[in-house]
Amino acid sequence: MTSGKSLNNTNINPQTEKKLRNKVIESAETYYKKKFQKQTFIPGKTLIPASSKVMDFEEMKYLIDASLDFWLTEGRFAKEFEQNFSKFLNVKFVSLTNSGSSANLLAFAALTSPILGDKAIKPGDEVITTASGFPTTINPIIQNGCIPVFVDINLETLNIDTAKIEQAISPKTKAIFLAHTLGNPFDLGTIMKIAKKYKLFVIEDSCDALGATYKNQKVGTIGDIGTYSFYPAHHMTMGEGGAVVTNNPILNKIIRSFRDWGRDCWCGTGHDDTCHKRFCWKFEGLPSGYDHKFVYSHLGYNLKLTDMQAAIGVAQLKKLPSFIKKRNFNYQKLYNGLTKYNEFLILPKPTPNSKPCWFGFPITVNEKSGITKNQIIDFLEDNKILTRLAAIGNITRQPYFKHIKYRISDDLKLSDYALENTFWIGIYPGITKEMIKHILNTFEKFFTKKTSIND
Repeated sequence: MTSGKSLNNTNINPQTEKKLRNKVIESAETYYKKKFQKQTFIPGKTLIPASSKVMDFEEMKYLIDASLDFWLTEGRFAKEFEQNFSKFLNVKFVSLTNSGSSANLLAFAALTSPILGDKAIKPGDEVITTASGFPTTINPIIQNGCIPVFVDINLETLNIDTAKIEQAISPKTKAIFLAHTLGNPFDLGTIMKIAKKYKLFVIEDSCDALGATYKNQKVGTIGDIGTYSFYPAHHMTMGEGGAVVTNNPILNKIIRSFRDWGRDCWCGTGHDDTCHKRFCWKFEGLPSGYDHKFVYSHLGYNLKLTDMQAAIGVAQLKKLPSFIKKRNFNYQKLYNGLTKYNEFLILPKPTPNSKPCWFGFPITVNEKSGITKNQIIDFLEDNKILTRLAAIGNITRQPYFKHIKYRISDDLKLSDYALENTFWIGIYPGITKEMIKHILNTFEKFFTKKTSIND
């Protein structure tokens, strides 16, 4: 844990401050132990969430330490997290933000910067993506006046069908923006070759795939820009929070500018005059020597997070390797236990050359099986096993898409099929062996009941 030294000026003796902090933290630990006692799992009575956070007192300790600084924007913990996350991913630049959705917005907005010259994405340009995804992968395309071009998916991986990408490309195509579906990497090898051939940007939405790899490289670090989410449902959490990563120093500068109100200045929060010529710049339209800290080169936002969020992230990041191991262990147990139902179900398979870090366990019902998705979902939910539909299907059928301009390449038959027949259940690290056993027993009961009725 970092030292108790605050970023704020203080008159407290450092030793006294340390003792006071420790006293507060010790009291909080007593509270934590009484408030958050571990509950006994009772099959059929205890809820099994599709996703949730996994925390202990360590996260609360970091949160309290940050709150005692009373530094209410990003600070020492944000800096520590960005450095540690950079090492974990083996990527050069990390910019924290307040959510994964904001990360996607920043990633796409960065590619519209005039700094990129002729390569910059402009209103009316097209972007290759899939209709089978969460809205905030697609929304930044629309919000920046561009046209999403939807390509269908593969049912086993639930990722884009790469064989159909090139036929979707037009002279207006400027980028490929895709999510790694439920932690299963899309085919980055093929997509990066296509991007190079047609000179396209690639944004990897890795919000559901932190820790997954493609050819032993972390997803999110292979395209031009990668994004992550630290919402409680994801692989690790800050409560709310996200990150944008890149290996390109120019894109990194643009991302930070869009995140910090559109500033031209690159000073960190709470710092001034990093360039040592704050009042020596000359910009067209502004007086000579105008304060560089208040020069704006982009139409930006304020999408920073708080240091208290980052502090939770510092604690969570230490546990991330064990979280990844447990997610994949749970995936394998469910996969092994459900293969006996291949006549009825299409189970998820990793993309070739990849090692997923599964966010959830997707299941697609075979339409010829004589059962429906809702029948299975109802049975699981009745047995306290929660299910989810999010991020699977055809987004163009959502109410808000009625007035959105988009283009469909070929058709979206399998996206529609997934909309009707696919759901997913949880494999997050809080799901225990006892819970996995209950899930498999519940499927056994469902199929035993269904086959006996059919007989």
